[in-house]
Amino acid sequence: MNPPFDARMKIIVIGSGFGGLSAAIRLQAKGFQVQIVEKRDKPGGRAYVYEQDGFVFDGGPTIITAPWLIHELFELGGKKTEDYVQIVPIDPFYNVRFEDGSVFRYNGKREEVIDQIRQFNPDDVKGYERFYEKTAAIFKAGFDLIDQPFTHLTDMLKVAPNLVTLRSDRSVAGFVNKYIKDDRLRQVFSFHPLLVGGNPFQTTSIYALIHKLEQEWGVWFAKGGMGALVKGLTDLFQDMGGTIRYSAEVDEILIDADADAMPRARGVRLKDGSALHADTVVCNGDVAQAYRTLVPAPYRERNTNKHIENLRYSMSLFVIYFGTDKKYENMAHHEILMGPRYKGLVEDIFTKKHLSDDFSLYLHRPTATDPSLAPEGCDSWYVLSPVPHLDGDADWTTMAKTYRDRIMQYLEDRYMPDLQKHIVTEHYIDPIHFRDTLNSFKGSAFSVEPTLFQSAWWRPHNKSEDVEGLYFVGAGTHPGAGLPGVMSSGKIAARMIAAG
Repeated sequence: MNPPFDARMKIIVIGSGFGGLSAAIRLQAKGFQVQIVEKRDKPGGRAYVYEQDGFVFDGGPTIITAPWLIHELFELGGKKTEDYVQIVPIDPFYNVRFEDGSVFRYNGKREEVIDQIRQFNPDDVKGYERFYEKTAAIFKAGFDLIDQPFTHLTDMLKVAPNLVTLRSDRSVAGFVNKYIKDDRLRQVFSFHPLLVGGNPFQTTSIYALIHKLEQEWGVWFAKGGMGALVKGLTDLFQDMGGTIRYSAEVDEILIDADADAMPRARGVRLKDGSALHADTVVCNGDVAQAYRTLVPAPYRERNTNKHIENLRYSMSLFVIYFGTDKKYENMAHHEILMGPRYKGLVEDIFTKKHLSDDFSLYLHRPTATDPSLAPEGCDSWYVLSPVPHLDGDADWTTMAKTYRDRIMQYLEDRYMPDLQKHIVTEHYIDPIHFRDTLNSFKGSAFSVEPTLFQSAWWRPHNKSEDVEGLYFVGAGTHPGAGLPGVMSSGKIAARMIAAG
């Protein structure tokens, strides 16, 4: 049966992050001619891979959930995931460590989770069971929406009754705190929004579905690192006939401005001055920065600079990548290191935009699962600290090294004896990197903050309201950040383009 569109249509995808790769593979599978243009020298976007002194460091995302979204892409190319990359389950998902020395070993085995809760506070077991039942209902409602477009107000009105019933006006922390009393357990079950750029005390309780998602389908990792998954998807796309052009930063989206019709995207102009023409453009760049810098202001009646600047943006990150000539077997693949404050620290980051003296950290040790990512007898790491975006009070041009030293000393004092004697290679990125290298507005690491009134229809749309033939995928558009979100945004955009 012939497709209901012209399969000769040319599509340009700006950016090769997971959102762009997802859209590109789906569109190539539908018969379009798809080309990805990528600013950097290799694919991945936020999932860029750094290789240094024999160590391999994943630049950004490290956690795979909803693995079926990955399997779908390989199936579209007539392949299996394992033809390109091996993904393996992780246990524990995370160790959550507190400064009093207690550790919550968080995994997908229900009885073990309940036993951990019992050790922290026996009175919270029944509350957790009620919480889990509620997350099941939230998961069903929320995941039914994850690959559905919200381009019209009527799309929102259809789901509004469910959102009211599920009390989506409550925050994740407010939802958790209703059922759980121990302060440490409240942190264990409410920190997940931070993984997608959200404030647990402001992010809509719909994001509590992440707990159900992890418990039901697990947490996974790609052997060879997340870069191996990026490579697998890139190879699949090229095997399907798609093309990729690297070191090709876009300077402008070309607009056909017919006075009697809506302006239409007709391709891109690169920084080197060359023009690439297409029938449709899919942008996997930061949505705010893309509108502000790639689409001329006269063609943005809805997405004006003022509108974009009035949105709230997620925090940024300070990330140190380092290799040690010693293995720290006491540390798991994923470690969440909670500091002395929780709500106060989050308020400093998101509301006050103040760089605090204390911090909570995410420590990633992929060599716990895959030793090949470091030389023999060594460990590969990154440690991530959420920090305010560039509207904050930190001058990263002068204080990055000091902040790095504080983090490393903290790790050495509390968790990793003699750490700094064993570091053999390292580098770091800060909010300036997110702004200048990753083209993120305000240096935000996750683009638009996932509050209730910046979700679904209120979030920047996958299909531009201003320019026909222009679509957006990635963290800043619907449904949001995180691997399931950005891959689903690619699914939404591809479906809309194919529908014409």
